[in-house]
Amino acid sequence: MIGAWLSPLRFGVLFGLLVLLTWRWLPRWARRLAVAAGLVLVWLTTPFGANALVGLQEARVPAEVVCAAPPPQTIVVLGGGMTRAPRSDEDYGALGVESLRRVFAALALQREHPGAALVFSGASRHAIAESTTMAHLAQALGVAADRLRSETASRTTWHNAQAVAALDPPLPRRIWLVTSALHMPRARYAFEAAGFEVCTAPAPPQYAEPAGLGYVLPIASAAAKSEAVLHEWAGETAYRLGLFRTTERDPEPASGER
Repeated sequence: MIGAWLSPLRFGVLFGLLVLLTWRWLPRWARRLAVAAGLVLVWLTTPFGANALVGLQEARVPAEVVCAAPPPQTIVVLGGGMTRAPRSDEDYGALGVESLRRVFAALALQREHPGAALVFSGASRHAIAESTTMAHLAQALGVAADRLRSETASRTTWHNAQAVAALDPPLPRRIWLVTSALHMPRARYAFEAAGFEVCTAPAPPQYAEPAGLGYVLPIASAAAKSEAVLHEWAGETAYRLGLFRTTERDPEPASGER
């Protein structure tokens, strides 16, 4: 339920209805505040506003981070969601765009470090864990089976870190962490709290440069981007405050391609 309130589009509609119903009774200062808040909500549904938030979030972990030598020999890859229930372990079409981006980013990193093992982390709402299907995809793309491991129980970023830390045999404490650039600050915090030394390897950023008049017009994918950033800020704040660390549900943020 909390996630729904992080959507500028949903919140904007409800806020607008509330303001319309109470406008005649609002004092002048409240009307001005309501108009200003409404403009901010509209701005967050445009690519201009959404990408401003995305840029701020992704800049917290630069795309290219120099990791002190020697480089880690373990690459931990976090699941990014599924679009439907997979029919088998090899049903790669069930993987969401974000999961695919993370697999490809991990494979590119492993080409730079051929001896590194890949560890995929994440359950799903379905019988087959997304980490299982991601690992099978990596194998189909040429990674040796003995260089692959999967953690299939965790449902949240916090539990990704705790479950990976509890694997037996244990992983080295120094790892590469692969997830989306948007998600990396929260994920890095969770893994460092679990005792890992993290070298970040984010998937390509989602920030989009200005491109014509459409950049300032509201669009659903832009609202989804804003929602994803607000989701990350809320989640990371909760982690830092020690809240919700034991919850087994952590809804995937929406994401847009623009």
